[in-house]
Amino acid sequence: MISPLLDVLLGDDAIAAQFAPEAELEEFGWFEAALAHAEAAEGVISEDAAAAIASACIGFVPDQPALRAATARDGVVAPDYVRQLRARIGEPYARYLHLGATSQDLIDTSLVRRLLPILPEFDDRLARIGAALDALTERLGPVPLMARTRMQDAIPITVGDRLAAWGGPLPRHRTRLAELSPRLLVLQFGGAAGTLDRLEEHAPAVARRLAEALDLGLPPGPWHSQRDNLAEFASWLSLVSGSLGKIGLDLGLMAQQGEAAIAGGGASSAMPHKSNPIGTEVLVALARHNAGLVGSMHQALLAEQERSGAAWTLEWLTLPEMVLTTAASLRIALTTLQNITRLGGAT
Repeated sequence: MISPLLDVLLGDDAIAAQFAPEAELEEFGWFEAALAHAEAAEGVISEDAAAAIASACIGFVPDQPALRAATARDGVVAPDYVRQLRARIGEPYARYLHLGATSQDLIDTSLVRRLLPILPEFDDRLARIGAALDALTERLGPVPLMARTRMQDAIPITVGDRLAAWGGPLPRHRTRLAELSPRLLVLQFGGAAGTLDRLEEHAPAVARRLAEALDLGLPPGPWHSQRDNLAEFASWLSLVSGSLGKIGLDLGLMAQQGEAAIAGGGASSAMPHKSNPIGTEVLVALARHNAGLVGSMHQALLAEQERSGAAWTLEWLTLPEMVLTTAASLRIALTTLQNITRLGGAT
């Protein structure tokens, strides 16, 4: 968890909002309302029951202290959320809420739904970073620069050569994101053990309607214990922050060697003459942080049998942090590139 004193440096308010409790609970409501309507359309519950459930979901704000206390007991937030919402619905329809679903359906689908706006935002930020590199290439590309291999002077190159190396991974990251998005942005709906047993022959149609209502893809089956798509996304996040960290590392070394100047450097409490390259340092730190976290997401692939509480909890600890780390990397990389005033010998 980032200190409130550091979140303006290491965080990203726009992306962090998607991981706030209010955002998660709002998605719970959308899921339950959409599930009720899907089940009513297939004759599993009555239209009156679906209408009562959907109406109760509108503007529902659960008692968060009670929710927190119950989560400490249950290990998951969904059971008490459903209990509180059933109390709001009342008889005779409360029993039809969450019919056929399980906690993992609610929580995993909420996560994926909150990723829906994040992925295009990340793609846009990558595009803007690419445009910033193109602008630098146009302005400073021909400027001479000394290549360095293994930290030693090598042969003369140009600033454009180094910028090309920085920008090379960006279109590949965008391609990877476009490829993985359809696998990632899918409904999780499997019921108690992944068989949707309570819905019987209605299960496929209800799942299809639910996915359509939530603007998600419909996977071949539930992914209770198949976490490879989340691990793939985590790997992508680490690749992106790593590529941006390489830019930060190179720029920091260039600044040390007098080959780069970046406006808006940080102040020193002891040395007023200094202008510290804060953005470059943070990009390196964020890249290394994500590189450490991605191993935890790969550990979460080890899900016991039909559902793993331990692996699931590990994902809760890790994936939001990786998303926020990548968001900060993208934000800081763009600002840093836009603030470059000199590379090589140019002014």
